[in-house]
Amino acid sequence: MHPGIRGALLLMGVAVMIVSPDLLADDVDPPQVQIGERLFLETRFAEFFHRNSPTNVNAALIQGDPVMDTLVTTDATIPGPFAGHSMNCRQCHLVDEASIGNRTYADFARRSPLPDRGDGRTVTPRNSPLLVNATLPRRGGMLLHFDGEFHSPADLVKGTFTGRNFGWLPTERTQAVAQIARVIREDDGTGDLAQDYAGLPYRVLLKGADQSIPAELRLPPRFRVNVDKASDERILNEVAKLVAAYVESLVFSLDDTGAFNGSPYDVFFQKNNLPRRPGKRESNLDYARHLRSLIEALSSPQFVTEADGSFQLHDQSFVFGAKELAGLKVFLAEPSGLPPTAGEISAGGIGNCLACHAPPDFTDFRFHNTGVAQSKYDSLHGQGAFNALAVPTLKERSANYDAYLPPTAKHPYALGPFLAVPSADDPKLTDLGLWNVCANPDQKRSQARIRRALRATFGGLRRGEMLDKTIGLFKTPGLRDLADSAPYFHTGQFDTLNSVVGFYRAIGTAARAGIVRNADLQLSGVALKSEDLDALVAFLMSLTEDYD
Repeated sequence: MHPGIRGALLLMGVAVMIVSPDLLADDVDPPQVQIGERLFLETRFAEFFHRNSPTNVNAALIQGDPVMDTLVTTDATIPGPFAGHSMNCRQCHLVDEASIGNRTYADFARRSPLPDRGDGRTVTPRNSPLLVNATLPRRGGMLLHFDGEFHSPADLVKGTFTGRNFGWLPTERTQAVAQIARVIREDDGTGDLAQDYAGLPYRVLLKGADQSIPAELRLPPRFRVNVDKASDERILNEVAKLVAAYVESLVFSLDDTGAFNGSPYDVFFQKNNLPRRPGKRESNLDYARHLRSLIEALSSPQFVTEADGSFQLHDQSFVFGAKELAGLKVFLAEPSGLPPTAGEISAGGIGNCLACHAPPDFTDFRFHNTGVAQSKYDSLHGQGAFNALAVPTLKERSANYDAYLPPTAKHPYALGPFLAVPSADDPKLTDLGLWNVCANPDQKRSQARIRRALRATFGGLRRGEMLDKTIGLFKTPGLRDLADSAPYFHTGQFDTLNSVVGFYRAIGTAARAGIVRNADLQLSGVALKSEDLDALVAFLMSLTEDYD
């Protein structure tokens, strides 16, 4: 829910305390989600606020962090919605705060700006991922971020609040945790943000017992904590649980059966009585193949027109017609084998997209190398440069953590050359994705799930072989509402869906030629002709929906 609307409801709740929580259930998010959103918007956890604020945490900064003054887009800079403040989560995971359109909890930059700490890092190494649908249930357990660094939403929140995105250096975790605890303990509820949440201090809301708390903000016991008695670390953990509850609530529109229903694609399925969810024992991939046969059998498809709906937040017609249907067929088409036959390549029309983006989630939540890291690196250093890049073996990497892996609290001075923005001036810098996390001794909590994910893709692998297979692997993003998450890929290097599908057409050819390092096997199955691209883009745009 939009913060302003939520604030109005909260103020109503304060004025009319006799309203039953049951009557509000359909209109107001659960208390842990609402308070989690407040913490998501909080700007005082950042290192800049710690370093520049007066003794009173409730006093405004004299001057905000310069990184908050503007939002960087692909072709301009615009005023920042949190100018005058320091970093918060929403700066990089926007909804409707920017003047140039909505986001599905992503930003507009190729790489998000970082607070300046004099260490040469001014942007994140990757494009800001959208958060809507990011925590959907999945087989094999959750792995978050493009490289699977975090094994749960709460773990991600803790890493973000105490990490470089909020301006904290790896040596400063203790100070970061203390700052978060200080804000929670000393907040007095007078700030502008607190006014959208009944003007109550965090310490009151988190304790959950005070009679002044409106029913819709009264936390369930499992989320409560007495911050006057809790340790700093405990406060961080409880704050992370609340923000995680908020992030987990960010899901595209669902009907009462749990099926997605917000896009023209979804309405097309409803109008044609097509199943919108897999069967009880059906995988998403099997469901996609079943859909393909049902769609091919549609003799008189009922198309979606603007009489069936309209967009309020997009300059786009609410339609699913013959062109979108043709694109869906390309999306679901598979070759008879890998690689495709010469006849299949010549005929085209094979997107093989379902291999990694099977509906209804449009992601397999696994890791694949689509050649994007190679494309970016070779654009700076010449064709074939990525293939020639020296990447250490597991033994070499283990013998010298600081030379090869990213910095952590245990290894604060590590160089992280393989989790870096590629630079024309330094060929040692690139981003290898999952390689930075797999078998990393400082990332132990993710390892079992990473091994399961890799074995599901590659079968049995020895430990050393497993690391080699992770070069250039990144997690599959979802495809719903792509119109609100450009620029695309972890590099942010493509501004339009036309460019994205054109890239896949070219990389499929390159994979069959054997010139993509550690290429995903499914890439070789992409066989597109130029006339397939517009239809495929039209289908992808039919996944657009209004999300606010």
